[in-house]
Amino acid sequence: MSWIIGVDVGGTFTDFFAYNEKVGTSRFWKRPSTPSNPAEAIIEGLFELSKAHDVPLTEVTRLCHGSTVATNALIQRTGADVSLVTTKGFRDVLEIARQTRPIVNDMQQDQPDPLVPRERRLEVAERVLSDGAVRSPVDQNDLQTVIKAIKASGTPAVAVCFLFSYLRPDHEEEVGRAIREALPGVSVSLSSEVQPEFREFERFTTTVVNAYLQPKLEHYISTLLDNVSRVLPNALVGINQSSGGLMSLDTARSFPVRMALSGPAAGIVGAVEISKESNRPNVITIDIGGTSADVALIRDHAIELSHGRDVDGFPIRLPMIDITTVGAGGGSIAWFDVDGFFKVGPQSAGAVPGPACYKRGGTLPTVSDANLVLGRLSDALLNGTMTLDRTLAEQAIRTVAEPMGKTIEETALGILEIMTVNMVRAIRTLSVERGHDPRDFTLMPFGGAGALHARDVAVALGMKEVLVPFAPGIVCAQGLTDAPLQENYMVTSLFDCSAETAGRLATEIEALTKQASEWFERENTLAERRHVIYSADVRFRGQNFELGIEVARRVGNAPVEIASVDVILERFYEAHERSYGFANRQAPVEIVNCRAIASASLGVPRPPREEASGTRRPQAPAHRDVFYEKAKPVKTPVFNRADLHAGDVIDGPAIIDQLDATTVIYPGDIARVDAHRNILIEIGSAQ
Repeated sequence: MSWIIGVDVGGTFTDFFAYNEKVGTSRFWKRPSTPSNPAEAIIEGLFELSKAHDVPLTEVTRLCHGSTVATNALIQRTGADVSLVTTKGFRDVLEIARQTRPIVNDMQQDQPDPLVPRERRLEVAERVLSDGAVRSPVDQNDLQTVIKAIKASGTPAVAVCFLFSYLRPDHEEEVGRAIREALPGVSVSLSSEVQPEFREFERFTTTVVNAYLQPKLEHYISTLLDNVSRVLPNALVGINQSSGGLMSLDTARSFPVRMALSGPAAGIVGAVEISKESNRPNVITIDIGGTSADVALIRDHAIELSHGRDVDGFPIRLPMIDITTVGAGGGSIAWFDVDGFFKVGPQSAGAVPGPACYKRGGTLPTVSDANLVLGRLSDALLNGTMTLDRTLAEQAIRTVAEPMGKTIEETALGILEIMTVNMVRAIRTLSVERGHDPRDFTLMPFGGAGALHARDVAVALGMKEVLVPFAPGIVCAQGLTDAPLQENYMVTSLFDCSAETAGRLATEIEALTKQASEWFERENTLAERRHVIYSADVRFRGQNFELGIEVARRVGNAPVEIASVDVILERFYEAHERSYGFANRQAPVEIVNCRAIASASLGVPRPPREEASGTRRPQAPAHRDVFYEKAKPVKTPVFNRADLHAGDVIDGPAIIDQLDATTVIYPGDIARVDAHRNILIEIGSAQ
């Protein structure tokens, strides 16, 4: 038994990364996705990977899986009908929300409709007070009435959300137990289990989203497990979470809301490892697939985590890698809006029918068609197993070129320019708008289309360097094997951050340590691979929101060393100044929540360094005409990525083709291959 496989299911392609633990070798594979049944692409891809690279499927010990199924269910509103059971008098919390407008300056734009309509928001007379004391037990008559209403509605999922249940979960557990006994087969989500944290609205919405996703994800996971068990009889399966760690299938079934950003999060985990290899601590990543582009920021080789964010308009209060997504991918469709403006995306041709050049029935012009027409994209992808049709691409683009009186090439360049603007806007949201200068970062593109567009994005932001990973199209799949097993624990506990309350913090951390240790034992992890990061949500007294501050770490079974109160306060002041531009060091500070992230590495090492024998300027085996900034082709050398080695230098212009991606090097730019065979592109002055 020696293979670990990561598989990332995207909207257009499904990617595979396989690592052999015995000999330390790795293999890549990529195939079109099957949107109607994502598991089909996984199973077919496993067979293809096995045949192409001699990977015995019976020797696979673990499958690490990242998926956009949960994300797409939210975006497309294809989840289950949900009933909500809540404390009497609070059925409208979901609709009242925070009374904020989605767009500050737009008085017409409404919040998205709640996932639970008012007629399915049911009330039970019960009450727990803010100190955890019970004022009123669960009214049994109300409970029976609620159960009858749920049965009559036929909803397959129920969310149970009571006031202050994070302090005392007894009432939710009682109601949940009664519903499960009376209505077997109905999925029940308790807020005290999904996210036991204060702030009713965010806790309610997170639990409702969990219930909304549960039936669909239960079916997906069960189908996947049945197929994987047949094909990989000796493999354990882990599902990637939005926080960048793997969870068990049982956990994924219970808490599918943790998969809201499952696929994109894996790519950021892999990007952190690549940034370490190339000694680039500050990186902005842009993961461009067939449907969307995901942007994230890495500082000092560390991921930015958010404990609360909106996913398509729904607040989810869970740890998530801070990712911004924009509808800009290879399949993004070029079109005219009703006002006559020319736009690209967010609609996508996806995998079926796909861009016109895919020869699967698509007729609308897309970004991939534009890249093919301009010569940037090869007419044969996936090592020649997937051919593209330039004539079909030209026909598609002509449908939008003729109304504008433009040539096909001019229109294709315009499509890519709009694509660039969309991605730049997303990057500015995570960088400039948060006080980070993009010019201080290296741009790391990945995904199948990342390296096609990175240079234009970098120039628009004033960035001088682009770092293209060795296998850019497989970064998410490889990141799944970089990701550790992970579980998150938290407790709401409000107290002042002062020397007098240091003992209170130690007590909370001790309780979190006990929970983490029990989880490590259940997962049967090796002691030397265990790691726990403890943090506190800290704020000035009277503030509405908090900042997460690290307070302790634990490696292996070593004792936990908690930072002093002075150190915690200093970290908080620095974080507050970084986020808001100031910090009042005389104001009282309080801790709201204590958290622990427990993780255990799978032990998959990164590929070894390849020492350069010297500087070499390789000769290209082929050339093709490529359009860059101007509608005039340039004869461009075309390299195969597999032929490039550490120390190689390529002067632009150049195209680098490989199984999973295409890299464009502009005239005047210089590309260097580093010791891990990543490509560092220095952007020339002639822009």
